[in-house]
Formats: sequence, C-alpha cells, structure tokens
Amino acid sequence: MRRRVFSVFGALRLAALVLFFVSTAVAQQTTTISINTHSAEVGKALQDGRRLERERRWGEALTHYEDAIREFPYDASLQRRFDYTRLHYDLGRRYADRSFRQAVAHLPLEKALELYAQVLLKIESHYVEAPNWKRLVEHGTNNLEVALGEPAFVDRNVPEHNRAAVTAFCHELRRTLGPRVITTRTAARDAVASAAALARQRLAAEPTAVVLEYLCGATNSLDHYSAYLTPGQLNDVYSQIEGNFVGLGIELKAVAGELLVIRVIPGSPAQQAGMLDGDRIRSVDGQSTRDLSTDEAASLLQGDAGSVVSLVVVTPTRQPRQLSIRRRRVEVPSIGEAKILDPQHGIAYFQLRCFQKTTCRDLDKTLWKLHRDGMKSLIMDLRGNPGGLLTTAVDVVDKFVPRGVIVSTRGRNTQEDFTYQARTPGTWRVPLVVMIDRDSASAAEIFAGAIRDHRRGTIVGVRSYGKGSVQGIFPLDLSTAGVRLTTARFYSPTGRPYGRIGVEPDVLVRTTARPVDGSLAFPAAAEDAMLAAALEAARRLAGRQQALNMK
Repeated sequence: MRRRVFSVFGALRLAALVLFFVSTAVAQQTTTISINTHSAEVGKALQDGRRLERERRWGEALTHYEDAIREFPYDASLQRRFDYTRLHYDLGRRYADRSFRQAVAHLPLEKALELYAQVLLKIESHYVEAPNWKRLVEHGTNNLEVALGEPAFVDRNVPEHNRAAVTAFCHELRRTLGPRVITTRTAARDAVASAAALARQRLAAEPTAVVLEYLCGATNSLDHYSAYLTPGQLNDVYSQIEGNFVGLGIELKAVAGELLVIRVIPGSPAQQAGMLDGDRIRSVDGQSTRDLSTDEAASLLQGDAGSVVSLVVVTPTRQPRQLSIRRRRVEVPSIGEAKILDPQHGIAYFQLRCFQKTTCRDLDKTLWKLHRDGMKSLIMDLRGNPGGLLTTAVDVVDKFVPRGVIVSTRGRNTQEDFTYQARTPGTWRVPLVVMIDRDSASAAEIFAGAIRDHRRGTIVGVRSYGKGSVQGIFPLDLSTAGVRLTTARFYSPTGRPYGRIGVEPDVLVRTTARPVDGSLAFPAAAEDAMLAAALEAARRLAGRQQALNMK
C-alpha cells in the first residue's frame, strides 16, 4: 500500500495542477472595546457569507469563512457556517468530477459498503484523534440531507424526489438512526447499510450514492484538511507532489462567476498560446463559465495529452480573443525568478512557491547560480506558499540550519512521533531573510519557524496561516480513490505548536502592495512594502556580516 505523508494547506483556490488551508494581557477597558469590535466584525463576516450562500457561490463562501475563522478562530457561529458551506462545496466538487460520477454509476452496493468500512479502518488506524463512530454516522446523515436538496445529486440518483417525500424520509431516517447505539466500525457500517436501504425503499434512491455520501461525511467532517479524494483528485495530489501534470499550465481561482488566471507557468502550452496572468476565461469549448461551477469549468479544462481545448479569454486592455490550446505534460517549477536585487550589497532574491519532490534539486541550482552572481545575503519569499511535502521542508531547512531540531511530529499512533534533525554537511551560511504572509502555510511554516527558532535569519511580513498538522494520503484497495487524513501535529524546534498560531515575524509589515489579481509576478521593491522591508533587513544583516569578517 502506497502512503505519502506531507503537510497540506487547505486552500480552496484551484491549483495549477488542474491544468496545471500569544495572546497578550490587556486592561479591562481595552478588553471591552475589543469584544464590541469583535462582535461587529464577526456580524459583518456572517452577513457577507450568508449573501454568498444565497447566491450559491459555495467556493467563494468557503474561502470567506475560512479567512474569517483565521481572524476569529474560536467563534462557533463562523465555524458552523464554514461546516455548512463545506458540505455544499464538497458535494459540488464531487459531482463535477467525472471520476466520481463513474464510481457512483458502476460501484455495486456491497462494494460501496466495503469501501466505507475500509475508510473507517483507515480513520481508526491513522487519524490523529480517536474516532467517535456515532458522530461520523451523524455527519454522513447531514451530508445526505444536503445532497437531497441539491440538483446535482437528486437529478442523478433520486427519481422520486418531490419535496414532501424527501422531507418525510429525512425525518424517518433521523428517527431510525437517532436511538441506534453505534460504538464500533461494524455498527457504523450496518447503520449506513440501513440508511441506504431506507432511501431506496422510500425514494427509489441509488443506494451506492447514499453510501458514498456517508463516506464523504465521515472523512470530510474530521477537520479542515481530511477528505475523501475522488480518483481524479488523488491523481491531482500526486501530480502536485511530483511537480508535473498534463494540462494547460495555468493556475486559477473563481472571481465573480469567471475563472481568473492567477499564473501562467513559463514554457507551458497556455503561455505559448499567448495567455497572460490576469486573463479571465469566459468560455470553455463553447460553454460559458458563468453557467458552470468552478469545478465543472475546471473539469472541462482537463483532458488527455494531445487533446485541444477552445477558450474565450478576456484581457483587461484587449478585446476578447479565442485560443485553441493543446494539452501536454507540464513541469511546474517550485522556484520563481531568481536574481540579485541589490548588487552593491549582494542581496539575492527568489520566490519559493511550494515544497514538492523537485524543490531541493531546483533550490540547489538556484543557490549556486546566485552564488556565482555574487550573492552575499538572501531573501526567500514564501508569501502565498501553501506548503507541500513534510520531508522536503525538512531538507530545505537542513540547507540553512547546521544542527539541531527542525520539526517534531506527534500523533495518536506512536509511529507518527518523530523528531527531524539537521545535518551539518552542505549547509549554506549566507545571511537569510524569509518573507511570509497570511497564506504561507504548513511546510512553509515549518521552514520559517525553524529559521526563527534557530535565529538563523530574520522573518519579515505578517503572521502566517497557522496550519499545524500533517496529512497522510492513503489509496483505497477497492477503488482508484483515496483519503487524506490528519495523522499528526507538528511543533517548532522549541516545542511551540503552529495550529491557529502560525509564525510571528521579527519585522511586522502590515500592508504590502501586491498585484490585485493575486499573480506571483516578479515584484518591484518600490511597489511592495514588504519586499522593501526585507531588503532593509538584508542590508542590516550584510552589514553585520561584513563587520564580523573584518574582525
């Protein structure tokens, strides 16, 4: 059985792989003001989120609530809206996924129940906390009730779907499962079998579809990062780890019913066809993106190597244009443009976009190039870096920290308890500045936290995302799908947790002028307050190093 363990950011933005997530004591008067401000800000966040829900913009609503929870991590009302929105968002993603629809159509009921039982076994064996089987079944029931209100599910799986019959079924299901004692995996499996039988009897519903909703309810409710992975999503995860995929070579996010191109990968089919950062895709093979969910549009953009997709693309300063792009395998660089920003002081700069299998190889090439160009100090830009492989993060830290603990992991299973140590050979001793923002997460936080705790460099920016857990990827024997489960939590070299806390910078920069379209284009210090602060920190470090060398 293959298993990949890595730190994962639960971001909702479509990744390029498609085409390519210390309180301070204050006076009572200040606390009172803070509470009132908190209430107003949370109320505004809830109001804006409910508007997105009413408009059924589930992806944007989920991102909105995720951002709000990062500001107010212990607010129960925001968490409830996040959980509700995620049910809708995940359902839409599943049924926009061709591989999932095929599983529903071709997986027999008994095999579906075996698959559910296998997933429960994975949870029992590997999840960071002991599972509550009754609660997992209840979450499955919640999933099913949401699905019974969604056309994507009902039109395919429930022939007799008048509202009154569905409402009566939901009440009967709650009455049937509510008193049931569910304290084992077997009892949970039997309860789901009963739910599937009742749905078939009362609604003529496809029982395999019902079981898969319970399966997704079990995995996706564990935490923000655990989830069932359809065959297509599992392949995407492996592509992200490997750093290559078949597609167009663009990174997307949904904005106001359109697909915004965040980044065009250099050398990709999209770049060769003339697509630009900041473009908006209006239609895919003749279908307007306004009429499709984000995942439905992304599904249309996927295809086999050699196949062609036709797009209508809008650039802000140009007329809409039609592009025909042939899909092929794309290598995704984990490091952006690298150059000497300040020749006088020898200050080098590059963006580290993710921690994938090729990152260490790419990093070695970049560091030696910059060394030949006269690097005397280095700025590493981890803004927007969502993380990646845990082992890669450890190897990257090891290039800069000569000895000591890099990160520790702790799980319910003692096999997940491990302390990663630095090794002296091959260490770069160049003065280091690390830039982070609120989207720097997971493996990026492991790197920044290790640099901070070892006092190996200066951290510039704002507090990072605060994701402090490790996920394992577990393929399933009975299908080509898999599950992503949180298996451990990780801690900094000094034993500090990252979850909901993140990494605090040494130099706080509250605002930074980055491109409004979110692109990762090479920045100019004059337009980027955070980069200007990093340059100033690098100059100070270079000055200290020069003074030491003169002694």
